[in-house]
Amino acid sequence: MSSTLVIRQPRPVMSSLESDEWGSGICDCCQDVPECCFAFWCFPCFACVTTKKYGQCLCLPLLDIGCIPPITLAMRVSMRERYGIKDTICRDCLFATFCIACSWCQMSREMRKRDIQVLLVGAKNS
Repeated sequence: MSSTLVIRQPRPVMSSLESDEWGSGICDCCQDVPECCFAFWCFPCFACVTTKKYGQCLCLPLLDIGCIPPITLAMRVSMRERYGIKDTICRDCLFATFCIACSWCQMSREMRKRDIQVLLVGAKNS
């Protein structure tokens, strides 16, 4: 007679205390001055790097043309959906149109703030 021993690993429990609001304001660039300078001096590069970190195509922001930049607007809406941020499409349009660099900085700060790190307690290195 043979017996089988089944061992299950403990599963991580995710608890989130995140707010349903943006983690920083649209003009809170002083929270990360080097990032703000990067966005100011080389905005296309900054937008492309931020888009790549978000998991989208690196060159996507290069398609941002028109009165209301469609890629910036789509990224803001997508980020609000992903993180459960309550805001309005009207504010997204205003920020994407008139505060485009600040909008990208805000999205970058939000991604960094809400980045969930998984820490295995008691794990041994092999």
